[in-house]
Amino acid sequence: MRVLFDIVHPADVLLFHHPMARLRARGDEVLVVSREKDVACRLLDELGIVHRTISAKGSGTLGLARELAQRDFGMWREVRRFRPDVMIGLGGVSIAHAGWLTGRPSIAFYAADTAKLQTRLTWPFITHLYVPEVYQGETPEGRTTRFPGIKELSYFHPDNFTIDEHRARKAGWQPEKDCFLIRTVAWGANHDIGKTGWSDQTLAALVEFLAARGKVILSTERELSPALQPYLYRGDAKDLHHLMAKCALYVGESATMAHEAALLGTPAIYDGADHPGTTRDLAANGLVMALRQPGESALLGEVERLLEPAVQESFEAARQGYLAGKGNLAEFIVDAIDRHAI
Repeated sequence: MRVLFDIVHPADVLLFHHPMARLRARGDEVLVVSREKDVACRLLDELGIVHRTISAKGSGTLGLARELAQRDFGMWREVRRFRPDVMIGLGGVSIAHAGWLTGRPSIAFYAADTAKLQTRLTWPFITHLYVPEVYQGETPEGRTTRFPGIKELSYFHPDNFTIDEHRARKAGWQPEKDCFLIRTVAWGANHDIGKTGWSDQTLAALVEFLAARGKVILSTERELSPALQPYLYRGDAKDLHHLMAKCALYVGESATMAHEAALLGTPAIYDGADHPGTTRDLAANGLVMALRQPGESALLGEVERLLEPAVQESFEAARQGYLAGKGNLAEFIVDAIDRHAI
């Protein structure tokens, strides 16, 4: 079987890493079509995954539209050349368009029920859609399947991920002090149009507040002031989650990374404009503190509260309860690929 994977974001690499390995282990041929976005290509390289890059993230509405046209054409060309039996992606805009044009089946996993523009561009053309049970957006009637849990269970299910202390140390963890991971984003994706995140002042205040209590490591998509440069994460992309698993707290504008932290047992605060159903579900289950940009003072107050030992212990109990009975999503993805291949 020939399977094409559409990789447009670092989270896509984590979602599909184990399914790719399973397919290759049984002899299937895999083509990975990538996009220059944040550390997506770097992460593929570090994991030893050969890929073909056909676009780079555009900037602003016109830049994103120009990139979509470029990526659609590039994907159509790759599909014509590779002739996949099935294509799969997270979101899957370009594989949906290329599949509709070429008659090749396309399947998408997706969780962001707040991404209205992307879904309008994709759902009319996608062969089949897979969303979490808590997904609250509109889906193609008769072409949608719901799965339990969240997409991060493909990589961070206990069967698939083991914390490596050596890699955590290499990435910056120091066991003699509390470590804190902060993530700030650029707000440049199609679902971010018209939205903004932390101000430079808020980010600086957050770093200063946590630096007084331990070691701060800052992962970012945006340009940092010279004063914040010493806190920048400089390790390998593939080691970041081993570091995250050893941190006392995650605070960030990335809902995806908050979900990852929660599954790894790290108390997590998500402070962002979008609250998809998966984030709200994790918050309801006590795994994530979900804030709606309340401002600097309220954010620092929640950070201080989550550092209390009793609160930290409650996060681990919530994680164990949430994981009970949750399946390995990597296996589910391989089954979905087999189901839709021609």
